[in-house]
Amino acid sequence: MVARTDEGPVLLAKKLGGLFLIVLGCILLVAGLNLESTGLLVLGALSLIAGLIFWVLKIIRRNENSQVR
Repeated sequence: MVARTDEGPVLLAKKLGGLFLIVLGCILLVAGLNLESTGLLVLGALSLIAGLIFWVLKIIRRNENSQVR
């Protein structure tokens, strides 16, 4: 159940932003491995970690909102 619906577009943007960072991180990691570029590897790892952090924070916020009744 949705506790609040006033943040719908903002939450969707955060979810899509996190997904974009995860996909971009995977692509950069693969490119860095193929090209043997440390810079691409580091950038890919950082964007992958940032995307995962966005998703984890979104899940935590969602669970906190569902527990408040």
